[in-house]
Amino acid sequence: MTEIQALDPTSFAASLDALAGVLHACVADGAHVNFVQPFTIDDARAFWVNKVAPGVSSGKRIVLAATLDAAIAGTVQLDLDTPPNQLHRAEIAKLLVRPEFRGAGVARDLMAAIEGHAIVAGRWLLTLDTASAGAERLYASLGFERAGSVPAYSRDPVADRYDPAVIMFKILTDARQRADEQVQR
Repeated sequence: MTEIQALDPTSFAASLDALAGVLHACVADGAHVNFVQPFTIDDARAFWVNKVAPGVSSGKRIVLAATLDAAIAGTVQLDLDTPPNQLHRAEIAKLLVRPEFRGAGVARDLMAAIEGHAIVAGRWLLTLDTASAGAERLYASLGFERAGSVPAYSRDPVADRYDPAVIMFKILTDARQRADEQVQR
């Protein structure tokens, strides 16, 4: 059974090596998640320390870790750092599942949990981007809709080419209805 935990600054710091391992394994497996080869475990750790930790500390980024068989099997982030006119929106980032744990429902469990965190944060519009057809199918099966495609969005992690990305969104209907009711009061 997958256990999902939101990481506070202390548990985040304690999980850095495991999170770096997840990111490193996914990039080595060809994941389109902003990095290119060569990509070392030190590069992966630096990402978590320099790019993610400040948001976790400020409360502007929620990081979930999924544990399966006593190991961190996957992670996902919810970026709450939006402009004042977009406080209803959050961006899903870095849904990562170690290759050896794929197919066990970890990604689905992480996405269900991050949606719950979005609702608690008052965010009813979720956005994300993906360059993977498999990930796009997963997101669509979870109710995300395709907004469009952007050509040459990012460099392939291995090949010397630029790949398109698909932008997707999901409206969390119950949360939106509650927000609309509050505005009408």
